[in-house]
Amino acid sequence: MQMINRNIESIDGSALADEKQLLLKAVGNVLSPLAQLCLAKGITIQMIEECLREAFVRVARQAHSELAPGRMTSRISATTGLTRREITRLENQSVLDREPARSPVMELFMRWLANPTLAGAAGLPLPLARSGPAPSFEALAQSVTRDVHPRTLLEELCRLHLARHDLGTDTVHLLQEAFVPHGDWARMIAFLGDNVGDHLRAATANVLGDGGQELEQAIFADELSNQSLAQAHKLVMQQWRSMLGQIAPQLEALIDADRLAGRAQDRSLRIGLFTWSQVMPKISP
Repeated sequence: MQMINRNIESIDGSALADEKQLLLKAVGNVLSPLAQLCLAKGITIQMIEECLREAFVRVARQAHSELAPGRMTSRISATTGLTRREITRLENQSVLDREPARSPVMELFMRWLANPTLAGAAGLPLPLARSGPAPSFEALAQSVTRDVHPRTLLEELCRLHLARHDLGTDTVHLLQEAFVPHGDWARMIAFLGDNVGDHLRAATANVLGDGGQELEQAIFADELSNQSLAQAHKLVMQQWRSMLGQIAPQLEALIDADRLAGRAQDRSLRIGLFTWSQVMPKISP
């Protein structure tokens, strides 16, 4: 019986080691583009290590939130491999995670893009009169917020190269089909953290669960030419516009229905679509 138990432990230990190796390989794939970004912006490995330590302590604390405070530090130490002194140091820094405020500029842009009544026959957003009753830019801006003047929102959209104000006709034209605020580093890097972070959270939930917790799928194709790749990018953008136009109004309707029904509105949802292309690796004959 002891020999059988040893064999079982050996098999379990081997399987666990293989699982960890597979996970480390996947983590390496995730970290490579992060290292590229950090090196390009002068972020050293010591800074990243500090962020990683803080993240491990934060998640370990959340995982063992039921423990009494007196036992928490010891459990975090056992879980993360960090010393008690290091955990205390990290927690004394009082690094707070705050939910980023939703940008009224982004909200306005997305509503304009998703509203079918503001789109032409091809589904592209129509130019809007700068002021006046709906449909106008002023009316759309006021539907998003009355705390920021429509003129300020227009100036910000133009600064980010997302819209253009035609002075001759006094109309506003969208210039982009996706909210990618060129020239605004703070917003671009915030999108990276939010979008990639939530994508990774979805994949992690599926890996730790039964695989069906969140929608996390991808289509992969190789052996494409540059010309075909350009056509594929156009196809994906068309699909994104279609999906946005269909889903966004339905989500707004669900929010309104929850509010009228008095249901607790304490859940958030992020839906994304992305493309990535690269040169195919050479296969040795």
